[in-house]
Amino acid sequence: MSKEDNVPFDGQIIAINGGGSYAVKLDQGSNISAKLCGKMKKFKIRIVIGDRVTVAISPYDVTHGLITFRFKA
Repeated sequence: MSKEDNVPFDGQIIAINGGGSYAVKLDQGSNISAKLCGKMKKFKIRIVIGDRVTVAISPYDVTHGLITFRFKA
């Protein structure tokens, strides 16, 4: 599966779980768990509770996603 198959959604960080996992509340109302994508880890982009983010979700597993972008406050 390629990166183009992922569906982007916007949301807000509501909790930081152990192991680099984040709880994200999507604008549509559902909650998912997400991890940072590789580029965000490489450039040490920090995520805190309340940040607006874009999450790429696979159509095969809609309960998990990758955080691909953090909006500036």
